[in-house]
Amino acid sequence: MAGIRATRLTVRGYRSFEDFELTLDPRITVLVGRNAVGKTNLVEALQLLTSGSSFRRPSPAELLREGSSAGRARLGIEGEGRLLDMEMRLADGKRTFARNGKRVTAAGVRGVLPSVLFCPDDLDMVKRSASVRRATLDSFGVQLNEQYAKLVSAYERTVEQRNSLLRDCPSDALLEAWDESLAATGAQLLLHRSALLGRIREHFVDVYHAIAPHEEPDVVYEPTIGASTGTRDELAALFLTALRARREEELRRGMTLVGPHRDEVLFRIDGRSARDYGSQGQQRSIVLAWKIAEVQVTRDILGYPPLLLLDDVMSELDASRRDAIMGFVADEVQTVITTTNLGYFSQEMLDRASVTRIGPDV
Repeated sequence: MAGIRATRLTVRGYRSFEDFELTLDPRITVLVGRNAVGKTNLVEALQLLTSGSSFRRPSPAELLREGSSAGRARLGIEGEGRLLDMEMRLADGKRTFARNGKRVTAAGVRGVLPSVLFCPDDLDMVKRSASVRRATLDSFGVQLNEQYAKLVSAYERTVEQRNSLLRDCPSDALLEAWDESLAATGAQLLLHRSALLGRIREHFVDVYHAIAPHEEPDVVYEPTIGASTGTRDELAALFLTALRARREEELRRGMTLVGPHRDEVLFRIDGRSARDYGSQGQQRSIVLAWKIAEVQVTRDILGYPPLLLLDDVMSELDASRRDAIMGFVADEVQTVITTTNLGYFSQEMLDRASVTRIGPDV
């Protein structure tokens, strides 16, 4: 399989593991074991060493094995003539990263081999709050584009500072200066989000059609400033107009009420809101199609697929959706799957995979 791939994960003093090494198959690695034996901990380590973050949002202390003074996780990555060693170190209440032995920020481990995680919590993405869908879009964009990551960070910081200012009853001149800063950064983030969602949508619609050919899916971005297309200056101007229109209410409530942090990502089936009217099956098909679309967009942008992490989702999907995701993955995407039951997989798939038992025999 061409491209970049993960080869070996080593953890020491990490979560539930004293010392553990996992060789990763270039195609499919299946981790099988009972609940609470550490399968998800290994998936989390893979996510941390490819994206620089974890879906669990742990503190450094939570990552450290109980009773250990220090811990680490290392991931070997190779391909296209490169050999890389990504490392996370845990000591003195801190989490640090290193790349080939040189200390880096979390951004230093991103972008080489992005990862796409699909876990049971994701299955509720459609019906949960808009912040979950925004975070899903942004966390994917951050892995693919460092400018995207910088914009998200800068925008969130500006919103937080502006909210603090609103609570202090600022002068119009001071608030206007902050509005211009927020509008400029927000307009750029809006353009990045819209472009990324456009890429995802192309694949999302095709994948969903393959799962449910008689339904018409869609995903759209609904900005609070009224538009998400145009030039940066045009969007910044719209942003400023929207801020001024809500200024009195914002001062009263002490918070910024318009901008990318309040926008919505909407899923529709046959023109109707999937959140309000979609069945559980339809909502799960949406999430499945979204995750596969993330894999395909990564391949479009980088020229090779990401590392796909399927954490205990097979038990939550029916047979047709399990078959769909494995069919799209085939042998072209390096995949790590956790499960309590090998019966969810065909013998033909298991024959192609590397199966590793975690914890006591199951």
